[in-house]
Amino acid sequence: MTRVTVLYFASLRDAAGVADETVDSAAASLRALYGELRERHGFALPAERLRVAVGGAFAAWDDALSEGSEVAFIPPVSGG
Repeated sequence: MTRVTVLYFASLRDAAGVADETVDSAAASLRALYGELRERHGFALPAERLRVAVGGAFAAWDDALSEGSEVAFIPPVSGG
């Protein structure tokens, strides 16, 4: 298990009911982590519609999880 802190923004924050949480995950990649969290929180957006960042820098969905990382899932920005 890998322990990471996950940050949620916009609609993901609303669905999760929290801005951040620390999770223990067996996921091998950022994509798999999002899949676990999508099931847990009922996120409507598929990974392909999001950006993912680790430690404040954009990352690739297939990057491995690292113990203690801060992972941010960023949905598309809507504005007017």
